[in-house]
Amino acid sequence: MNVLLHACCAPCSTVAMERLIDAGHRVSLFFYNPNIFPTDEWGKRFEEVRSLGEKSGLDVISRGGDESSWRMMVEPLSERGEKSARCWICFAIRLDAVAGEASARGMQAFTTTLTTAPMKDSNVIFRIGRMLGKKYGVAFLGENFKKKNGFGRSVELCKYHGLYRQDYCGCEWSMKEAAARRKAKGGDEIG
Repeated sequence: MNVLLHACCAPCSTVAMERLIDAGHRVSLFFYNPNIFPTDEWGKRFEEVRSLGEKSGLDVISRGGDESSWRMMVEPLSERGEKSARCWICFAIRLDAVAGEASARGMQAFTTTLTTAPMKDSNVIFRIGRMLGKKYGVAFLGENFKKKNGFGRSVELCKYHGLYRQDYCGCEWSMKEAAARRKAKGGDEIG
């Protein structure tokens, strides 16, 4: 099956790619993340996904832009924190783009690496994915990549590939929340 894999970042993509390819799927990566802040962070993450895709022989599709419309939708909920409606809207915006791209390219299915991260609610992502799959007429593969030690495996694969691992989801609010968690544990803030 031809699957368009939404790549939020290279670390989360590693285990998702491995599992989808091992299951016999033909995978293409789609990097669409208007949430990533600041701009140079977006560039770092895109380059890591592009490099990982190249090393793995996968097509990498990127769509930039839409930061202002993303912000308009998410900013009113900026103080809600991770695992809130702020994240759910962000997931829906990004997955809508992935489902639309998969449909436009005649692909059979789409999924996302968002379910690799421990902080993400896979059930919310699955509900959004199924709804968008129906909207675009493309199957949504509801894979929970954090299961079966998926996050741990992604850490191993990052070391193997020498990938940059960020410590926040991507938006400026998640960056601030990660800095506050580090500070509470006695660590340094992001500079």
